[in-house]
Amino acid sequence: MYEQIENQVKSAKKVVFVTGAGISQESGIPTFRGKDGLWRNYDAMKLATIDAFYDNPKLVWEWYNERRQNIFNSEPNLGHKAIAELENFVKVFVLTQNIDGLHQKAGSSNVLELHGSIVKIKCTVCDFKDELLTEFSNLPPLCKCGNILRPDVVWFGEGLPQDVWQEAIIQASSCDVMIIAGTSLVVSPANTLPIYAKQNNAVLIEINPDETIMSSDMDLSIRSTSAVALPELISIFKKQ
Repeated sequence: MYEQIENQVKSAKKVVFVTGAGISQESGIPTFRGKDGLWRNYDAMKLATIDAFYDNPKLVWEWYNERRQNIFNSEPNLGHKAIAELENFVKVFVLTQNIDGLHQKAGSSNVLELHGSIVKIKCTVCDFKDELLTEFSNLPPLCKCGNILRPDVVWFGEGLPQDVWQEAIIQASSCDVMIIAGTSLVVSPANTLPIYAKQNNAVLIEINPDETIMSSDMDLSIRSTSAVALPELISIFKKQ
């Protein structure tokens, strides 16, 4: 399977990963789409919006409290660990759409969180930001200024943090290999990252059980899960 890209992969100086919900699903974290997209009969994709938050901040925070507990109890899987291990052989950057911190927990040191982090909170009005690893007892939680606190994540319809996004473009534009793992590449603008890599003549490798809208642009598509395929793929680098 890997013969046609093995030489290019072996000579790579920098590998960039673009990861999505699929890799975290293998650690027991539900995705927004499909059968996992319901919480108490609410559509999770409709809860993850600023409108839903202002309509019913207590409800959205109840959802996030449960998500936070689930994430804090989750462990990195073999896919996360393989990405972290690759740092022993080549420069690695992880551009992730996930907010769960599992890449860092696995040991990856260069992680850009495109959509924010579940452990971070911020005020809806003032500049207050913080990290919190415990549950909130009073919902919705309030800032010292008296306004409501919200998760410091990017909701549907919101823009990405521009400093993080610009850095992601720089890394995508300068890699030799890009491995897209566990994302269907339907969420913008993260789905443009492979285009930046392709402009640098990078090898594009996709790991996904299903075909995606960019499968035809890939140099190699592996129809498997990240936890299964990544350890095998990473073994190519160990042959150097």
